[in-house]
This record gives sequence, C-alpha cells and structure tokens, in this order.
Amino acid sequence: MKILIKNGKLVDPANDIDAFYDVLIEEDKVARVSQDIDPNILGEGDRLIDAFGKVVMPGFIDLHVHLREPGFEYKETIRTGCEAAAHGGVTSICPMPNTKPVIDSPERVRNLLERAKDAPVHVLPIGAVTIGQEGKELADIEGMQETGIVALSEDGKSVMDSLLFRHAMEQAAQYEIPMFSHCEDKALVDGGVMNAGDKAEELGLPGITNAVEDVIVARDILISKETGAQLHLCHCSTADSALLVGMAKDQGLRVTAEVCPHHFTMSDQEITEDDGRFKMNPPLRSPKDVQALKDALASGVMDVISTDHAPHGAQEKAQSMKKAPFGIVGLETSFALGFTELVQGGYLSLAQLVEKMSVNPARVLGIDKGNLAVGKTADLVIADVEHEYEIDSSSFASMGRNTPFDGKKVTGRVVTTIVDGKIVYEYSR
Repeated sequence: MKILIKNGKLVDPANDIDAFYDVLIEEDKVARVSQDIDPNILGEGDRLIDAFGKVVMPGFIDLHVHLREPGFEYKETIRTGCEAAAHGGVTSICPMPNTKPVIDSPERVRNLLERAKDAPVHVLPIGAVTIGQEGKELADIEGMQETGIVALSEDGKSVMDSLLFRHAMEQAAQYEIPMFSHCEDKALVDGGVMNAGDKAEELGLPGITNAVEDVIVARDILISKETGAQLHLCHCSTADSALLVGMAKDQGLRVTAEVCPHHFTMSDQEITEDDGRFKMNPPLRSPKDVQALKDALASGVMDVISTDHAPHGAQEKAQSMKKAPFGIVGLETSFALGFTELVQGGYLSLAQLVEKMSVNPARVLGIDKGNLAVGKTADLVIADVEHEYEIDSSSFASMGRNTPFDGKKVTGRVVTTIVDGKIVYEYSR
C-alpha cells in the first residue's frame, strides 16, 4: 500500500525542512519527499491524504509513560495506552518498569514485548535498576539490555543507596544504555502531597519542597560525571534543576533532561481545591519555577518534552490529595499543550517543539527515528495547528481520565497518525 500526503507543510527539523512538500510512503518507509508528486502514481487500494492547511511532522516519541500492564490493568492496558498515544500523535513510547511484577529481568522484558507485539505504536521498554525496585540489589542489566530495553530507570522512586546507584551507572556506561533518573529524596518528602508554599498552607496540605528534587538531581549529575554514564533526568520541575542541568552541559557532561507539559503549563497557584486531579509527582511548582522551565526549554537547556502519562482509576483520584495516588494522564494532550503554551506563547517555534517531542527523544535513545528523510521508517503525524478546541477527558482513548486540563481551551489537533506506514489514528469530528 502507498500513502501520498499532499499539500501539507512539512516540519522536519532533522533535515532542516520547514516548507511545503508532499510525502510518499511505500510499505513502511518514506519513499519520496518533494513538491508536486503526481497522485496518478497511486493505484487501487492506495491512499491520498490532502493535508492542506495542516502540518506534517515526524511522529512524537514519549520517553516517559506508565502503561500499568501487567498487574494494574484496571488503570490502563498496553492496548489502551498505545491507542491513547496514537490519538496524541505519539508513535513510540517508553513504558516505565513499575508494573506488577516489575520489569526487572530478561524474561519480563520478553513478556512485555510479547504483550505489545500487536500494539498500534512502537513500545520500547525500560528496565528497572534494582530487583523489584526495592533498591537493594541490581537487576540483570546486561540480560535486559540484550533482550531489548532502551534505558534503565527506577521511576516512581530513586535508588537512595548512592553506592548502589553508582554501580548501576557503571553498568549503564558499560552496556551503553541511558539511565533515566526519577529525582526524589524519599526522606525529604516527609509526607508531602503538593508544592510547599502559600497554596499548600491555604489548603492545609503538607508540602513538598524543591530540595526533594534538587538534591538528587545534583547527586545523579555528579555520579554521571564520575562514571561517564549517559544520564537523562525525568520530569524536571524546579528552577534549580534547570540551573544544574545547564551547569552539567557547560561541563560537557552526558546529561539530558525532560519537562512535562503540566509543569510548564500550570503552577501551584492554579490549584483551586483539595482534589486528587491536581496531585502529581513532582508537584505543580511555583510560578517562578514554571517560568524557569519555559526559559530552559527555549534556551535548549531542557532537551525533551515527555508526559509521565500515569493513569489511575476514577475512584482513586476522586479523593483528597492526602489519599489519592500521584499522577495524571498526558499522551492525548501533550502536543496541544506544547503548541498552545510554548509556540503560541512565543517560547519555541513549531520546529523547535518537534525537536523536543521527536528529534531529541530519538537522540537520547540512540534510535533511528524522528527523521522523515527518504528511506526512514514512516512514523509521522499530521496536525491542524489552527484548530482550537476544549480538552474533553471523556473522549480519551486512555482508560485514565485523571487530568487537571479537562475543559481547557487549546490549539493544535492531531488529525492523523501513521506508524510503520500504516494509518493508526484519524480524527473524526
């Protein structure tokens, strides 16, 4: 089957393209990129897509997703999570290993890949750093790397034993896989549920200080420097995290970092009540932190936009922040929030947003994606960046509805997602 996409504006930063080009797909590859491709080359069963007024981009790559399967299928399954990704223009996702059982062995990596073999998007698993994520004994890092993990992470917690974490980083360097670090000093959390500050005091809720994150960011950067391992800092939320990442880059260290849409879009001042939909880890921070994250994305200090998509059951989240689990969903809203807040807000060009969501994530993983040159895998997304709408969580493909953005007006509608040359999502009004 051939697919010809005509009349769209191609935004492909990896190839320095931001202009009107047609794209021809044959089988699972980009076969031709040029102007005015004759549609008569199409035969019976082929597909013509008129992308007039729309943009064509390499498919987004989300480095930070929680699929919940195995073990928590009432929250999300691999199928529903991957469908949510397709709806959001995300063609590759990296599920974190904090499932039940934890993805901490070659056998469990194989099991996950088997479960995901018919998924509509690419599933690139991340392996746990320690057995059972208990922080006591390193998992079989070599075996998991040989089986197909793309990174290591203890996400959901930090490896608090610094010596053990250094040993893990040494192995990550040896086997040339990045370490994705969830930066949270467990002792400093001290029962906190939202950002420490005047809003927490107003709501009578225990606060989480910035130091909870910043202390581990600094530690992990220094261990990366000592071991030479590639470090990727997950869901950075504070001004000092951005400062520390900038310092690491100035020293030429192998450090990258991501920001989630909720952390550059909302601050703790927008929490209207004690409601579980506002509870996430790290928490929504101060307006000063939000501004620092936007500036760091604009300057290139922060490399990647990831979602930390974390679905939960409705009853779990419909309670006080003291009892509700941490996390919100994000796969279906990330592009629109990024476009609305960062592109329309004047911080990034559309091409720079694509770099943060596609090109740079591929570079972090060292995979041949985020690129629509001829011969590359045909993973791409078409979006209408003039389309304004209200986010409606009831329409999500994800089983999770836990988002503080329900009803928020945004611009930028994903209309078509193509993975391996196959259309896996089309928006219908």
